[in-house]
Amino acid sequence: MKIAVIIVRVLMGLMYLFASVVVLFKINMGPQPELHGGAKSFMEGMIATGYFLTLVKVTELVCAIAFITGFFAPLATVVIFPITLNIFLYHAFLTPGDLLMPALLLLGNLLLAYAYRKHYAKLVVAKAEL
Repeated sequence: MKIAVIIVRVLMGLMYLFASVVVLFKINMGPQPELHGGAKSFMEGMIATGYFLTLVKVTELVCAIAFITGFFAPLATVVIFPITLNIFLYHAFLTPGDLLMPALLLLGNLLLAYAYRKHYAKLVVAKAEL
C-alpha cells in the first residue's frame, strides 16, 4: 500500500504541477478546444473575477509541490480535495465526454485521504475540548 500511495501522490502532483504551470505562465500548448454553453460561461466567470483562476492554480501548484516532495502531503490532500471535486463535477455536468482523467484524480485524492486517515483523527471529533 505504501508504494501505491507514493505512486498516486507523485502522479497527482505531476498532473497538478503541469496544469498549474501551463496556466500561470501562459504556456501555449497548441490550439485549445472551443468551449460551449455552461463550460464557456463557467470559465469566463472564473477569468472575469480577475483573481479566482490564479488562486486555484497557485493552490494547485503548492499542493503539487507538497505531493511530489512528500512534505505536508496529508494537508495537501485536504486542501486540494475541493478543487479535485470541482474538476470532476465540471467534467461530469458541463463536458461529460471527458470524464476519465477527472475520475482518476478524484479516486487518487480519495485513496490518499484514506491512506492518511490517521492524521485526521484528532480533527474529526464530536466535541472538541480546549
